Amino acid sequence: MLSRKNKETIIIVLDIEIMVVDIRGGKVRLGITAPVMTPVHRGEVFEAIAREHAQAQKKLGEKP
Repeated sequence: MLSRKNKETIIIVLDIEIMVVDIRGGKVRLGITAPVMTPVHRGEVFEAIAREHAQAQKKLGEKP
């Protein structure tokens, strides 16, 4: 667990930076700087993509 204040950053490896952009009420806004080829998704979006990928793989493995 890391604690950060407004405008403070977290560096992941050399080329991914996460900055606390704003804190209002119960919401934290993050700014993310990463290489173009690095996908960045909210957790629920990532899970939906993973489910769709698994379903597609399952269909490819099924025989007509």
